[in-house]
Amino acid sequence: MSGKWQIDLDRDAFLNEFWQRKPLLIKNTRNGFTPPLSSDELAGLALEDDVESRLIEHCNGSWRLQHGPFSEADFLRDNPWTLLVQAVDHYIPEVAELQRLFDFIPRWRMDDVMVSYAVDGGGVGPHYDNYDVFLLQGEGQRLWRIGQRCDEHSPLLPHDELRILHSFDKREEYLLGPGDILYVPPGVAHWGIAQGECTTFSIGFRAPRISDLLSRWTDQLLLQITADTFYGDAGRAASTRPGELHADDVQAALAQLRSALDQAVPSQWFGELVTEPRYDVEPDEDDVAEALALLQDGARSVALSPAAKLAWQQDAQQLTVFANGESFNCAPTALPALLVLCDGRLLAGAILDTALADADTAALLTRLVNLGCLHVR
Repeated sequence: MSGKWQIDLDRDAFLNEFWQRKPLLIKNTRNGFTPPLSSDELAGLALEDDVESRLIEHCNGSWRLQHGPFSEADFLRDNPWTLLVQAVDHYIPEVAELQRLFDFIPRWRMDDVMVSYAVDGGGVGPHYDNYDVFLLQGEGQRLWRIGQRCDEHSPLLPHDELRILHSFDKREEYLLGPGDILYVPPGVAHWGIAQGECTTFSIGFRAPRISDLLSRWTDQLLLQITADTFYGDAGRAASTRPGELHADDVQAALAQLRSALDQAVPSQWFGELVTEPRYDVEPDEDDVAEALALLQDGARSVALSPAAKLAWQQDAQQLTVFANGESFNCAPTALPALLVLCDGRLLAGAILDTALADADTAALLTRLVNLGCLHVR
């Protein structure tokens, strides 16, 4: 992909009218798009043991799923099939660059880039996702059908792993060519069918479950409530039936719960949750030792690991960093380096020299290395 290639999109209008609301076709009106990964390169990734891949085949009206790693013989099939490779941005920097097309969405909302290859007629069937996705067409063409709104009550075909809709009500249809993008919000049914061989880059966005948000927030709240805080009922009315659990008692309990819930809760629970990595980022001890040695003497560049999740929050009192599910405070002087890492993902040259010259920023980089967030060269 050319570094100058951009999409024609009014960001404010998109966020106001389409984001999380309705699909949008974004046609490639500028020349110069070249897919950052070929179908052959994608197939090569699917042969690797440490790469998550799946193959879905449609045969005699049924859907079959096979997990990788694959062999070349697995790609010799008579029925329509598609290959899906997860987190390709973790392995191919040019694919990771696709996320920058959507940098008007906060980085913590981004998930990964899945890339699919399909033979003629191949696809994964009618389905819906619980997250936002931009479907960028690479090689060839794919026909996308947009269907009804779905939720957890929408009937699915019986399958242990695939979530294919039992019925599909087509509302719109788009034929995408290289560089075209289809945005699909959560809960909207969609069905892609390859028109000849093709590849598609799926830039997905994460969204925490409300139940997880509630659990994390409650955990944080419970840390503030002491074990010696009890229910109280001063001024209660006399009981006329000793065994009765009166409605007034329940209301008093609920009122005290609401009072407890009204307490201010530090917000690090949110940053820790949304920066938890989906994939293993535990760094190798030898790699960490080598990176720390370079950081102290001779580092030419510091790059954010493709799998790392990094965010920050600043208020009047402090600067808090969230990295791979952990949080810690650091000095405000580290903010310039954080801004560069979260935006350009690279510290090098004079910018890196300035960062390392500041003790607090150097301490931040050291901690990020230990958390598996940085590559040092």
